[in-house]
Amino acid sequence: MKKRLKAIPHFASEEEEKRFWEQNDSSDYLDWDKARQVVMPNLKPTTKTISLRLPQHLLDSIKSAAHARDVPYQSLIKVWLQEKLHDD
Repeated sequence: MKKRLKAIPHFASEEEEKRFWEQNDSSDYLDWDKARQVVMPNLKPTTKTISLRLPQHLLDSIKSAAHARDVPYQSLIKVWLQEKLHDD
């Protein structure tokens, strides 16, 4: 026998909806067996600006490596960090 799903309430704000889903199990409201994967090609990840102090010689080496690859040095740092995370 299939589980009877509850109706999803209407929310006055995104904050109210967030609180609701933090406190409730979505499987009471959605049949995840019928879920389909969605591709959102125009969705951009949220970024956060940080401050990072590096020795001048290290920054110069990074900038030189980035120049040799014809990419911005900040982009190269992000690529290297991402690769390092996946190496472990």
